[in-house]
Amino acid sequence: MTIREFKMPDVGEGLTEAEILKWYVQPGDTVTDGQVVCEVETAKAAVELPIPFDGVVHALLFEEGTTVDVGQVIISVQTEAGAGAEAPVQEAAPAAAAAAPAVAAEAEEPAAAARQPVLVGYGVSTASTKRRPRKAVAGAPAQNGTAPAAPAAPAAPAAPVLPAVPAQPTGERPLAKPPVRKLAKDLGIDLASVVPTGDGGVVTREDVHAAAAAAIAPQAVPAAAPAAAPVAAPAVQAAEAPASARETRIPVKGVRKVTAQAMVGSAFTAPHVTEFITLDVTRTMKLVQELKDDPDLAGLRINPLLLIAKAVLVAIRRNPDVNASWDEAAQEIVLKHYVNLGIAAATPRGLIVPNIKDAHAKTLGELSTSLSELVATARDGKTSPADMQNGTITITNVGVFGVDTGTPILNPGESAILAVGAIKLQPWVHKGKVKPRQVTTLALSFDHRLIDGELGSRFLADIAAVLEHPRRLITWS
Repeated sequence: MTIREFKMPDVGEGLTEAEILKWYVQPGDTVTDGQVVCEVETAKAAVELPIPFDGVVHALLFEEGTTVDVGQVIISVQTEAGAGAEAPVQEAAPAAAAAAPAVAAEAEEPAAAARQPVLVGYGVSTASTKRRPRKAVAGAPAQNGTAPAAPAAPAAPAAPVLPAVPAQPTGERPLAKPPVRKLAKDLGIDLASVVPTGDGGVVTREDVHAAAAAAIAPQAVPAAAPAAAPVAAPAVQAAEAPASARETRIPVKGVRKVTAQAMVGSAFTAPHVTEFITLDVTRTMKLVQELKDDPDLAGLRINPLLLIAKAVLVAIRRNPDVNASWDEAAQEIVLKHYVNLGIAAATPRGLIVPNIKDAHAKTLGELSTSLSELVATARDGKTSPADMQNGTITITNVGVFGVDTGTPILNPGESAILAVGAIKLQPWVHKGKVKPRQVTTLALSFDHRLIDGELGSRFLADIAAVLEHPRRLITWS
């Protein structure tokens, strides 16, 4: 039998880390080639990772919620001998075997350029990330991993996989994962004083909670501490964030981290200009209803956003210079002869901006289908990194929140972003009389390096003209 390791894949798109959202397997589960074993969140997308070989899960190296660098081992699987050599392998040693060869094998990198799994397929060169070799602990098994869901009972000496290590050797740094170290720090527990029960003498969360429970109730019998840990843990956790707490600190990671970096970079790189226009969209709203009743469009999602997107595409055709990007390195303006129309979407994981590829070439029905698929995929958290690359212009619909308008920040690398406000019934002068009409406000932010005031104003005015008189969707096309 051999132990094979599966590393966090190189997901491309310049990403270097991912957060493990959920494990679909546990130690002891049987897995097959291509089976999804976990879900990870990259910069802005949740992705399921399949494992490229058969076997039995030996250990999960990181807990859910942990951010892992690309190239780090996240799971080890026990496979049949000779099952393949694409991934690094390491011989499984019995508990009584010496630990030194196992440690050497763990620290050793593959001699040849091994095939590395990526999100789809193989072929990425061996990752440069190396694992820090761990010091051998007498009597420890060859492979280290996370503790199983329930810690082994101290009175079960027949379980050699989880030996109880009585104490950390003097002068050695206790073995524990970063989340466990943080937990110990938050609870004021010295890891050197904790009795480890994890594989290879690793201190687990249960060990820290047990030590905290013992500190709170010193009169308790030591042998009962591990059993009391699950009960005491909620009380200890509650003490970390009492109801009277005046502040809560939330780690910046995942979508929020990347969004923050992108917005700061955009705001302090591209000189923003924002223009506004208020317009009567009563005719557009009537057209929306007529299209909903059209049997040729049955089954399609027809809404104001669809016609606003079409109006933007028509305005780009009339003002093609707005569809461009700024190449700082080459000192060039890059005119795009295609439109990848971004749609800002609020999801449970944060704001993302996937885009409809080649939106300029789509019919109204095709644009409706693409828009529906884009929104559904985003809300399910399944948007891929590729779906958010190479956008040219974005629409953000703040009106769904009842907001009249805003000053949106450009998506990095794009030339303009249109904010659509709430459509409300308001008094409006129509044909010389004040009448109730459907009115909204549009706000266009654009990169002033690319778009001067005249061009930006004409572009925004054309969008408004189409929405005021939607017949221009035909006459201007």
